[in-house]
Amino acid sequence: QVQLVESGGGSVQAGGSLRLSCAASEYMHSTRLMAWFCHIPGEEREGVAAIYTTIGSTYYADSVKDRFTISQDKAKNTVYLQMNSLKPEDTAMYYCAARVNSLSSDYALRDIAYPNWGQGTQVTVSS
Repeated sequence: QVQLVESGGGSVQAGGSLRLSCAASEYMHSTRLMAWFCHIPGEEREGVAAIYTTIGSTYYADSVKDRFTISQDKAKNTVYLQMNSLKPEDTAMYYCAARVNSLSSDYALRDIAYPNWGQGTQVTVSS
């Protein structure tokens, strides 16, 4: 099982930026797909961005395209989510997720595809 630890959340004003980090206990030899999800209490968890770690293909929710960027540093076993032009509606708990085996990109932003999850990091954007 892959252990995931998120960091980098915090409070920021609208228009600001944050970079989230997700450190994985196993990376190059185990994970094939990693993603970021956001969750607001009372709502369903939503896929934000995903990356296929071996080929680097990325996928984004429409709501964050052109604002958020997912990237990876294989040497550090870490995936990042650069969040720019933040909006109050981006306020949520953000979770990192990982999948060992590859899967169709149709499932890249669906939480049912991921058996491994971090504890989450809170992002709060004020207007």
